[in-house]
Formats: sequence, C-alpha cells, structure tokens
Amino acid sequence: MTRPHIAEPVVMLATVVQWLVLSILTGAVVGVGCSAFLRVLFATEGHVYAAPWWLQASLLLAGGLANGLLLHYGYRLGRSGLQDSPIVAVNEQHGKMPFRTLWVKPAAALITLGCGGSAGKEGPCSHIGASLAAGIGRTLRLNSELRKRLVACGVSAGFASVFGTPIAGAIYGVEMLAIGRIRHDFLFPGIVAGVTAFEVSKSLGVPYPVYRVDFAGDFTQWLFLKTVLIGILCGAAAWVFVELLQAAKRLFGMFRDRHALWPPLVPLLGGAVLAVLILIVPTDYLGLSLPMMEGALHGQPMPYPGFLWKALLVAITLGSGFYGGIVTPQFVIGAVLGGAFAHLFGLAPAQGAAVGLTAVVASASNAPIAAILMGVELFGAGSLLHVAGACVAAYLVIGHRSVYPAQQIAYTKSSWIFARTDLPVGEEKVRLSYGLLRWWNRRRRGAKR
Repeated sequence: MTRPHIAEPVVMLATVVQWLVLSILTGAVVGVGCSAFLRVLFATEGHVYAAPWWLQASLLLAGGLANGLLLHYGYRLGRSGLQDSPIVAVNEQHGKMPFRTLWVKPAAALITLGCGGSAGKEGPCSHIGASLAAGIGRTLRLNSELRKRLVACGVSAGFASVFGTPIAGAIYGVEMLAIGRIRHDFLFPGIVAGVTAFEVSKSLGVPYPVYRVDFAGDFTQWLFLKTVLIGILCGAAAWVFVELLQAAKRLFGMFRDRHALWPPLVPLLGGAVLAVLILIVPTDYLGLSLPMMEGALHGQPMPYPGFLWKALLVAITLGSGFYGGIVTPQFVIGAVLGGAFAHLFGLAPAQGAAVGLTAVVASASNAPIAAILMGVELFGAGSLLHVAGACVAAYLVIGHRSVYPAQQIAYTKSSWIFARTDLPVGEEKVRLSYGLLRWWNRRRRGAKR
C-alpha cells in the first residue's frame, strides 16, 4: 500500500488546527474555573495557624464532619455510575466523568484547608479541569478517543493554572496516567491547554510566586553524584509517605468496618486524631504549609523530622476521608527534606530544598519528566543538571508505588521486577522476575551444599 504523500500532511495540519481550537477553548474554560476556586481558597486558607489549640481542634472536628456529610450525600446526586477520577476517566471510562457532582470535591477541599486539614490545592483544580473538559467533549459530541485527550487536556490545564508551570503542568497531566508510558499524542493538546489556562489565570489575578535559587558555579561529576544521593533520600521519603497514606486508609477503613461506623463519622475521627497530634507536631504543617516550603527555598534552617511530620498529617487527613490535593504536600515534604539534609551533601540549603521538591514529586507521582521541567520553570534553567539526576534516582527508588492508586503500570522500572501491564498500581502485586528468582534459588542451593 503506497504512502499518501499529499493527504497525510494535510490531515496532520488539520489535526493541529483541530486541537488548537479544542485546547484553547478547554484551557480558557478551565483557567476561569480554577481561578475562581483559587481566589476563594486564598481568602479562606491559612487563618488557623496561630489560633489557640481549642479553636484548631474544634475546626478540625467540624471540618471532618462536614467533609464526611458532603462526600456521603453529595455523590448521591450523581446517577451516571461513573467515577470522578481523571485517571480512571481516561484509562477506563472513554473520557467520561460525572458532571452533576463537579462541585463536591472543590467544596470539600475548601472545608479541609479552611479548617486546617493538611492537604493540597491542585487536586480540586485537576478535578475541575477534567470535569469541565469532559463536559465540553459531551456537548460537542466528540468520539471516545477525542474525549480522552480532552480530559487529559483539562487535567493539564488544571495543574498549569494552580502551579504556574504551564509546560510541566501539561506533561504532569499526561505522565501521571501510567508508570513508564507517555501518550505523545496527548502532548500538543495538553501543552496548548496548559499555556492557555496559565495565561487566563494570570490575567484574572492569580498570584504565582517567583523563587530565586542560585545554581551558579561549575557543575561537576562529583556534584552530580551528590544530587543523585539526595534523589535516593527523597525516593525513600516518598516511599514512607505513600506507605503512611495507604496505612492510614486501611486503618480508618478497618475501624469503620469493625465498629459499623457511619461513614461521615470517619473524617470526624480523623479530625480528632489530628487535634491530638498538633499538641506535639508544630501547627506549621497544617493546611497547605506553604510558609514552610517557601522558607526552605529561601535557605532557612529546616528540622530533620519536618518531612515526616508533614507526611503523617497528610496521611491522617486524606486517609480518614478529608478531601484535598496530593501534590502540594509532595512539594512541602521534598523542600523541607532537601533543606534539612542539604549540608550533608555539600549543597546550600536552598539548593537542597529545590532539588528535594522536584525529586519527591518525581517519585511519589511517578512523573520524573514533569518534575524535571517543573524545576526548570520554577528555579530557572540553571537547575536542570541539579534536579535531573535526583528526579530519576528518586523515581526508581520508590519502586512501583504511587500516591495515585488508579495509576496504571505500563512498564516496570527494572528488568528484575515482573508486573502485569495496564493494571492499576493499587491492584497489581509486583514481584521479582522469574530469572532473578531462578538465580536466587541456585545461590541458595549452592550455599546449602
């Protein structure tokens, strides 16, 4: 069969035009939606850090109950039977998401962060982006393949809008779908939507901080190895974070089932646990904890156990049933960890914080390329060599774990590991490869002789 030399370029040009129109439309709509959410969030979050303990505890209890009631009854309005996870929408639901319950998660996130629950701000924005994009696809009666790409566009636009990193946000929205695979046909729509959403949000007054971290100086092979070591440390911290998150979900679920607890009361219980913990843990780790992250990036001293405090509070908050984002906590964990341990690797605290921030995102979200680009967009091109090795090392160290249980495994990270492909990471049981097991058994038999 002969190659259509003339028709193919025409079709591809039409594809570019098609996605320019669809992506700009989606990015603009998502940018407006996310900007409205962020303006409300900035007006309500961060007011409880200096409040007396009794008020913080009361707000956590009230916020837990409000989250439980909202999520329990709010989803009864949905009658489509569809899940509202963007990853599931792309991988399993042909780009479809429930629209009637679009407001539930953003409202729950505002309650969580307003009362001091430890979580992030990007989850609601990615949810808003995916839901609005799915609504546009349904309104335009697009086919299932176009709808999937449009939902991925919405996620990319949401991340770009909330973080102010249009390219990294676009890549993140695509890379988070599966471990080891990027749909390159999603990249152009995602980048166009991300840039559009960022520009719309900026024009609507959403503030984006500028971080000035000095990466000047000669970059040597020895320095590169040091950043790889920081990446290994960050991968281990991300491993702890994911395990804490999963353990908290299991424990609260077991308590609910064993005592036949009414579901809305489980987040109330989580609020009670948080209220007790903040008698010991500094309240700086409540809410978004952005002052801690910004302090680390400005070179301020960070406590060694700080990353663990943040990971624990986030695990209890989200594991008990509060709703919030999961990426901002990775920023805070990585920045605090990198800032605290930087001197052990001969780096300035601010440099260590910047490297740690990107490395924890690369590992916990399994998105190393987006994390590397995020470092460049946040800290400048001079950070590229510093963050690249750390991000890839952290991505490998965490193994096949993720903060997104619905994330699929496309390819394993090591030839010594076996896993079935295209199954969610929360369902797949990763195990050693047959070749490694045969080698190990031969070694054991030889040792017995």
